[in-house]
Amino acid sequence: MKIKDHLLTDARFIHSPNQDDRSATDLILIVIHGISLPPGDFDSDDIILLFTNQLDCSKEAYFDLLDVKVSSHILIRRDGEIIQFVPFNRRAWHAGESSFKGMTGCNDFSIGIELEGTDDTPYSKEQYLALNSVIDLIQSEYGNLSLKGHSDISPGRKTDPGSCFDWSKVGSAEPKRPLH
Repeated sequence: MKIKDHLLTDARFIHSPNQDDRSATDLILIVIHGISLPPGDFDSDDIILLFTNQLDCSKEAYFDLLDVKVSSHILIRRDGEIIQFVPFNRRAWHAGESSFKGMTGCNDFSIGIELEGTDDTPYSKEQYLALNSVIDLIQSEYGNLSLKGHSDISPGRKTDPGSCFDWSKVGSAEPKRPLH
């Protein structure tokens, strides 16, 4: 796998309309997220539908997602499948209200990677293998970016990727965190 024209060559690409141009700010950060829709269900395409504004929000489980416009650069499914929604040179709408090293609006200078999962479900071996591969490619293409969880850049508002995310399994991770 390589990066060509800001896309992973061997990943499935599904265009998300929830993106826009980046400001002139350089990339400095990779943000790791956790997501499942419905929560705890890993067998649906509802994440894809959410990122492409096609999710049926009339279902009770999704009432709070009505009119939500969100995306990520990458989604890594439980089996390790990598899906890209936004080219790396464009701004995906993944971080929301956030800050890193005194700068707000992390979407402006970060790449978002979603792992299909929950805070309290261990992520799969296949996901860690795919994640490390993607991080290595991003680092080689865009430089040595810092690596943080969504909870690190949005403390008190977000908890993902959660206590079951094992930072020691991420080759470039900073900081190494113990499991709880």
